[in-house]
Formats: sequence, C-alpha cells, structure tokens
Amino acid sequence: MKFPLSAADARELRAGDQVVIDGEIVMTAGLPTIQRLVRCLDGVEPLPLALHGVSLFHLGSFSRETDGRFEVLYLNPTTSTRFNAHMPRLIRELGWHAVGGKGGLDRQCVEAMREAGCVYLSFLGGGATLHSQAIRRVVEVGWSDMLVHYRLVRLAVEGLGPVTVGIDAHGRSLYAEEQLAARERLPEILRELGAERSK
Repeated sequence: MKFPLSAADARELRAGDQVVIDGEIVMTAGLPTIQRLVRCLDGVEPLPLALHGVSLFHLGSFSRETDGRFEVLYLNPTTSTRFNAHMPRLIRELGWHAVGGKGGLDRQCVEAMREAGCVYLSFLGGGATLHSQAIRRVVEVGWSDMLVHYRLVRLAVEGLGPVTVGIDAHGRSLYAEEQLAARERLPEILRELGAERSK
C-alpha cells in the first residue's frame, strides 16, 4: 500500500490484515522525542518537519552521520506502549492515519484512532534484516540536536513488511482480545500448575 496512509485507506483495513508499505514513513524510537512533539503542540517550539498526516512508526535504528550525510543502516520495532500517554493527542491533532511498532497501544489510543481513521501496524520483532532491506533513502531528519536514535527521520521505503494490522480504525484491537483470552484462561492455568506442584 502507498504511504503515508490516507484515512480512507486506513478504514478499509481490518484487524489481522497484512500490509506491505511503499512510500514515505516517519520513525523514531524515543520517548523524549514523543514528549517533545507534545510540547510542539503546546506551542513551545515549532515542529521540526511537516508532520500532519504522516505515518509515524516506533522504530529503532542503527544510524550514523558521516560528512553531513545521515544513513539508516537497520530498522527494528520498539515497544509502543511506552508512548500511550501521548499518542491520543498526537493522532488527533496531527491527523495520523497509521502508527505502529510492537506491543500495541491502550484503550485511549484505540479510541483516538477510531476517531481519526488510524490503524496500528505491528512489525515483526527481531525482523531487522527483513525491515532494513526496504530502506531506499533518508528524505529528511528532524532535531539533529538529539541523540541519533531519538531523531525524527523521514524515510523512503519499498516493500517494508509484511506488517499486521494489530488495531484497526473501527476500534478492534487484537492485543486487547489476546489479553482478555489470557485473563479468561488464567484460573485454568493456575489450577494446572497447582496440580503439577502437588504431585
């Protein structure tokens, strides 16, 4: 699919669908970066890049800057739940229609995604080799005053994925469903463990 994703395309997707990403994405791995974005919304400083309507992913990287040239050598997803407190506002106010990483997002984020027409895409953890093959070029970099892996990087990618729609724009979260199923099975699991211990 072509990225950045539109609201219309996001709403066509359903939880469990798989997507291959072509186009431009924005990535960061840092909580300080996400917190700084919120301060931009508060008017403390301007946004470092044009970020309205982008597809932003929680991706860590090994990057380097040599002779003024910024390179991203590999990508790997980072845990999105660290950003739960800030993502609803960012999704709503910046009009994001695709976010992602690993681990999903909480109920407040899911509601913001439903309102905005936004999906959460789950990347394969430990799939750095697969993900990195999709990098075509660095388009631009924001906040060069930050540590390399905290910077906002706009990347051109081709064939990134497949990634799974873990949360769709209609409020269905595979993460929430799995958590519920695990809670429902917990008494049975505890009984089985107790029985094993008493042998």
